[in-house]
Amino acid sequence: MSRRPSASGPARSWDGPGSPLSVAFLLYRGNPRCGGQGVYARHLTRELAALGHDVTVVAGRPYPDLEDGVRLVRLPSLDLYRDGDPFRRPRLRELGEPADLLEVATMHLGGFAEPRTFSLRARAALAARAGQFHLVHDDQCLGTGLLGLQADGWPLLASIHHPVTVDRAVDLAHAPNLGRRLALRRWYGFAAMQTRVARRLDRVLTVSEAARDDVVREHGVDPDRIAVVPVGVDTDVYRPAPAVGRIPGRIMTTASSDVPLKGVLPLLEAIAKARVERPEIHLVVIGRPRPDGPVAAAIERLGLEGAVELVSGEPDAAIARRYAEAACAVVPSLYEGFSLPAVEALACGTPLVATTGGALPEVVGDDGVHARLVPPGDPSALAAALLQLLDDPALAARLAAAGGARVRQRFSWSATARATVVEYERLLAGRPC
Repeated sequence: MSRRPSASGPARSWDGPGSPLSVAFLLYRGNPRCGGQGVYARHLTRELAALGHDVTVVAGRPYPDLEDGVRLVRLPSLDLYRDGDPFRRPRLRELGEPADLLEVATMHLGGFAEPRTFSLRARAALAARAGQFHLVHDDQCLGTGLLGLQADGWPLLASIHHPVTVDRAVDLAHAPNLGRRLALRRWYGFAAMQTRVARRLDRVLTVSEAARDDVVREHGVDPDRIAVVPVGVDTDVYRPAPAVGRIPGRIMTTASSDVPLKGVLPLLEAIAKARVERPEIHLVVIGRPRPDGPVAAAIERLGLEGAVELVSGEPDAAIARRYAEAACAVVPSLYEGFSLPAVEALACGTPLVATTGGALPEVVGDDGVHARLVPPGDPSALAAALLQLLDDPALAARLAAAGGARVRQRFSWSATARATVVEYERLLAGRPC
């Protein structure tokens, strides 16, 4: 049951529907160019501020890029997994609080502690800011500190883009041996904590009906406490660019992480198959797979050196131009709770091949109408769909036009922000989803 803030609690008194809100937005990892959480935080908080609300992002490293009008509180952390120095050993003088010791100990045992330790630090930070915020919005940290925030009296909701247990299941299914499976179980030890926390939250937001079903099944959350609020696309950046010529044979994908869930390995096999018929086919991957990881190994094994370009760190405008240059885009994921790359590609007027994994059909639309849809993990089906779009420009143009119109009508960050405010007000008023 949601609790309306009272004068005796830490939250500001709420003036009722339509009044400006002050929101503390929790973001445990804010990397703006790797993974959807940093992108979600940047665009949603910008649009909340544009609606007249006061938003403060409380973030851990890597810190996010935010727009003007949104404040950032940088929570200190050990940043044990930072780029260029993952699993680093901090010096003794860096260990200044119990959360630091927990973070280091968990890493040495093969686990991932950041969701838990960030939530503990965030609780302490908000304790010092009583009276400043009407509510707290967590972006999929789901650490035990959130339960402490609820116990302290903060009205709180959390966004769950999809349950991390889905990632765990896919990673375990692709583990090559028992040792790797044991290591993955240790790493994903935080998943049980996230399930316990999710079940006890007053309100949960998720991004699609498919993700909602997964949150209910995987985390056991009461469906009456879950609201679906789709995310959006920045159509000022991701839009058709008729003056940019398409490069024959160029296929584009986004892989923010080097994990089986993103389906890059089946895609590479599909590219190798398609190049037998069309040797000019080449793939641009927006992402940075590990040099010693499975993607790099597959590129070498399949003889795709020179046919795959890996790109990272580019701004949105450069990525949008790459979509405009591509003959088609592909989302090969085994599962998606939503898929920002899919809507970004379609918003740019780029014909799309996507799998039917998770929410992708719900987001992308109908096969043969808005995009080509194929089963996840099927390189032959991926190759056939890619060749079909490359060989039939009229079909590709029809799909791109219909898919782009669908995305522009359904998904915008301003709509996401307005729907999120509705859920904030329901939380504060104690109304059900």
